[in-house]
Amino acid sequence: MTLSLRPKHLRRYKDLVRLLIKHGRSGLQGAVDPDLARLAEEPTAGGVAEGEPEALAADLEAMGPTFVKLGQILSSRSDLLPQPYLEALARLQDRVEPFPFEEAEQVIADELGVRVSKAFAELDAEPLAAASLAQVHRARLRDGREVAIKVQRPGIRRTIREDLEAFGEIAAFLDQHTEAGRRYIFRDIMEEFRRALLRELDFRLEAHNLTRLGESLRGFERIVVPEPVADYSTSRVLTMDLIRGVKITELPAVARSEIDGQGLAEELAEAYMDGILLEGFFHADPHPGNVLLTEDRRLALVDLGLVARVDSRLQERLLKLVLAVADGRGEDAADFAIEVGTRLEDFDQDRFVRRVTDLVGMFHGSSLAELSLGRTLLELSRRSAEAGLRPAPELTMLGKTLLHVDEISRALDPGFKPTRAIRDHAESLIRRHMLKSLSPKRALATLLEVNELVQELPARLNRLFEAVLRNEIEIKLDVFDERLLMSNLQKIANRTALGLILAALIVGAALMMRVETPFTLFGYPGIAMLLFLAAAAGGVGLAGSIVYNDHWRAQRMARHRR
Repeated sequence: MTLSLRPKHLRRYKDLVRLLIKHGRSGLQGAVDPDLARLAEEPTAGGVAEGEPEALAADLEAMGPTFVKLGQILSSRSDLLPQPYLEALARLQDRVEPFPFEEAEQVIADELGVRVSKAFAELDAEPLAAASLAQVHRARLRDGREVAIKVQRPGIRRTIREDLEAFGEIAAFLDQHTEAGRRYIFRDIMEEFRRALLRELDFRLEAHNLTRLGESLRGFERIVVPEPVADYSTSRVLTMDLIRGVKITELPAVARSEIDGQGLAEELAEAYMDGILLEGFFHADPHPGNVLLTEDRRLALVDLGLVARVDSRLQERLLKLVLAVADGRGEDAADFAIEVGTRLEDFDQDRFVRRVTDLVGMFHGSSLAELSLGRTLLELSRRSAEAGLRPAPELTMLGKTLLHVDEISRALDPGFKPTRAIRDHAESLIRRHMLKSLSPKRALATLLEVNELVQELPARLNRLFEAVLRNEIEIKLDVFDERLLMSNLQKIANRTALGLILAALIVGAALMMRVETPFTLFGYPGIAMLLFLAAAAGGVGLAGSIVYNDHWRAQRMARHRR
């Protein structure tokens, strides 16, 4: 079966296949359809050796916004790509020329439904920044407020939709014709990519992200997030506070000596740990180009098109995993990684535990220059995939985010150690996590679950007893001692029968309490009291028998192991 080519997608087919042939690994390169391979016969420009991670990143940047975003998504898939490629793709940034100011004015007027001169007192023609999806202009509102206007590039939605169609067709072809496609299901990856990219094209979602992140970071005085202007924001135009600052990567050496780099790095690390492990909402693309040092010596987080969310149950597991890595507890880290991952048929747990223990030990004994926490988590995800454990997407996203945070922290303070910051912040994290779990909302949710259990318990027990009466209960054992099993079943039956007799005695005694008789004990009907005493004695005897037999059995098993 060959791929059915659509004429309007021929250019993208050609770009994709050329990329696969140049950078594809052996299993993927040989699976390309011959008809598509002929499209990629032209030589590739550039002097970088084929297969190098930086060359792949450069090619993606040159091929347009959809490919840049695809590379950013792949940078969190450590089960697909080796570590050097993940790091190269994680640094992907848009490098494009700005579009004409007249087009930006037209987009603003169309979206706001009013002439630009009426909406803004000033609007600079020269953009502050330009990317593949949008560019940013400085402006001033009529009330004097200075703002930044993010304007979506004209025609970018149509271009991305066509690219996504071509990507989807290639992914479906690879799923049908390659072993890698059958293992990793590229269509699912493309669907995840499509949703993320379409969300990033809706600036209303980014405005909501700015508001929510700003609220969650109010406790951090030296971190600021621009506040959106709702009345001047639409799906293609985002107006927000203008924050003047310098990118961390462009910070002069003299300026570094004038700031509290250690304090800023520690606060940034704490803010991200809180966002990931407590709030469950964080800026997922904090590369140095998206973090500014403001004029008042604060850190500003900008460009919130890409955010990540972590549910409450996963937060606790990720918290345990991060603390285990930071403390050098390799076996515990492996156990927590297994909890958040998905076991495949070929999962080798012993091998995985050994490799994770080695990795955590290497991280714990290394210097910051040699290894970072983010890189360690990405490597942990890669080793999970190699051992047959599909890592949780949140784990790779966490590793990628912390890799950027480590990079920024080192730029602010070369001596910053993330493990020390995590240990210092661990007590606060655990305490606040516990308090959050006891919040009224959580308590209400727990009460609802208990109420559901109580309501459904009689029906479930009814079904269980009916299944027992119809002899539909089966016990499947791989290896067992038949005599020991029968003996234990006999003990269970005896204890159950005795328990029913004791319950009948108690019920009978309660009924006899209502019958007046001349024979009394302690002022109560004598027969009823005798039944109560017999039930009490039987209960004490049953409890003693259970404790004694369990203790005797435990001692026998201990002697057997010795």
